[in-house]
Amino acid sequence: MNRIEPDSASLPWAPAADENKQAILTVLQRHLRSPASVLELGAGTGQHAVHFATALPWLRWLASELPALLPGLAARLALAGLPNLPPPCPLDVLAGGEWPVPGVDHAYTANTAHILPWRGVIALFAGLARSLRPDGLFFLYGPVLDGPASADSNLRFDAALRARDPLQGVRELADLLPLAKAHGFELLSIEAMPRDNVTLIWRLRPAPPAALPT
Repeated sequence: MNRIEPDSASLPWAPAADENKQAILTVLQRHLRSPASVLELGAGTGQHAVHFATALPWLRWLASELPALLPGLAARLALAGLPNLPPPCPLDVLAGGEWPVPGVDHAYTANTAHILPWRGVIALFAGLARSLRPDGLFFLYGPVLDGPASADSNLRFDAALRARDPLQGVRELADLLPLAKAHGFELLSIEAMPRDNVTLIWRLRPAPPAALPT
């Protein structure tokens, strides 16, 4: 039997990923100008991975996803055939244990914090604290609530998510800040994005030097 190779039309596709990829790329281009490795958490359909790896060939883009979602992601990455885009790896932040990609330079995720339960967001920062190199950047894209300054669209989205699953919800910046700090991250900037989204850019602070014996 002849093997039929997939084409892009037969692969999973997310309209939102095509709509926001260029705006996110603009942010990445400003901050990731040197050769480095980038771990993408929850790469989904792979549309972002292919777009960013194509536009930023000096980055080695490491896509990851839940094991059940790997076949479609792997097919898209293979179809792209980019030298800086290796096959994706399985990664479930809720599974615990060590991640399969230690020592990466930077990390990126889009539209995952509001889908993960809060314990998953905690596990996300904890895993990144173990996997990123010191001074590594973490780009967190999606909607965020900011108290009274929260956009109406994000408040409506939050209510819809919680009606569907009480463990989901748009995360409050006031909750993310102490969580990130507890795992060694500092917030460098908040980049405004289309449709009331943001990209939060965090930096993993180097560990303080060990005290010298007295």
